[in-house]
Amino acid sequence: MTHQQMDTPSKEASKLGQFSWALFDWANQPFFTIVTTFIFAPYFANVMVGDPVAGQSAWAFTQSTSGILIALMSPFLGAMADAGGRRKPYVFVFQLLLFVGCAALWWAYPNRPDLTRPIAWAVVLATVGAEMSIVFNNAQLPNIVRPERMGWLSGFGWGLGYCGGLIALFMVLAVNNQPLFGLDPKTYALERLVGPASALWLAVFVIPMFLFTPDTASQKLTLWEAARQGGRSLVHTVVRIGRFKNALLYLIAFMLYNDGLAAIIAFGGVYAAAIFGWNTVTLGIFGIILTVFAIPGAFLGGKLDDRLGSKRTVQLAIVGVIVATIGIVGVSADRVLFFVPAAELSPTRGLFGSTQEKVVMGFALLLGFCMGPMQAASRTMIGRLAPEGMTGEFFGLFALSGRATAWMGPLAIGIVTTATQSNRLGVACVLIFLVLGFILLWRVREERAKV
Repeated sequence: MTHQQMDTPSKEASKLGQFSWALFDWANQPFFTIVTTFIFAPYFANVMVGDPVAGQSAWAFTQSTSGILIALMSPFLGAMADAGGRRKPYVFVFQLLLFVGCAALWWAYPNRPDLTRPIAWAVVLATVGAEMSIVFNNAQLPNIVRPERMGWLSGFGWGLGYCGGLIALFMVLAVNNQPLFGLDPKTYALERLVGPASALWLAVFVIPMFLFTPDTASQKLTLWEAARQGGRSLVHTVVRIGRFKNALLYLIAFMLYNDGLAAIIAFGGVYAAAIFGWNTVTLGIFGIILTVFAIPGAFLGGKLDDRLGSKRTVQLAIVGVIVATIGIVGVSADRVLFFVPAAELSPTRGLFGSTQEKVVMGFALLLGFCMGPMQAASRTMIGRLAPEGMTGEFFGLFALSGRATAWMGPLAIGIVTTATQSNRLGVACVLIFLVLGFILLWRVREERAKV
């Protein structure tokens, strides 16, 4: 099979095959929505560890560890999959790691800082499993749909993913404090259950991708042969990376702005919970509202991607995320927009009943609407830039660039939070990554690299 045949399919996969590929995002999103963002992460920081500052730092260092592991593994395994041809075996292995890591979160008991290390490693295992399996699923995109429709399918996948996360949040709220389900609020059983529930969701909804989405044809290599050939290919690419200057510039830009987006998504709920004392129900509703706005953003982003191009779509989205981040960190317990005084928080206020919370929600909605187009168009962009026959390797490099500084963002948040004892200053670090990524993206040309 030639490189041309490997990366530009003579015909598209069936509609069922394409839908099943997009359903992979639906299967994986609850982990990101209710575990690493809205429910388990704030619980880990504020209840299990028991100290908001120490908890935010611990969560930050946990995320940085997983980022380092992903950065080290993804380029080599991507090149290895290119050599061997097939991607699904890799997807299966890493989805299994995600399943095991999620299931282990049931043992994250409240007010047990002594459990920080084992639970943190379970989160690392799950995060590595999720992110690495996404590398190989993403690499299938150019092989199942025509280039002019990649933006639409990528955006459709992100939209489905957000829908899955939304339903997961609704389920959390439906079960909360219902005696029928026998969950004891004193032991925070619901917060601990979101891990095993995400594992079960994954096990059910990832099946169609394995059954109906066509895999790249096997190159009839043993695992050892694929590893050797993939390793040689990766070394060759690194040596001649200067030939792919445009793609390299994009990967660096993505490395920066994606880290900023990932950090504000991951720590936005932790920050709000620390300021306002939000409980699980409030965090769940916050996540639902954010996700509701993310869904049309993702679908619209897919259409804008095919019409305006991936680069312009990403640029517009980055501007929105920068504005949203400034607005969110500009809110404290007694100020909005950094300097405008706000009334003291009342312990008897209703849902989002303070001026501060309303301002946070307004900027959070902007963040939700913009994050879908940014993520979907970024995925399509690397599919458009990757040289023929090197999609897996470049999606591995894409994952590397998305994770190479992903450990630096949480690490910076952890260091600044610890040094200043300020959650606000810690989270504000993400603006540096967003702005630098936006500046570098201006110089990227949207064209396929030549081998």
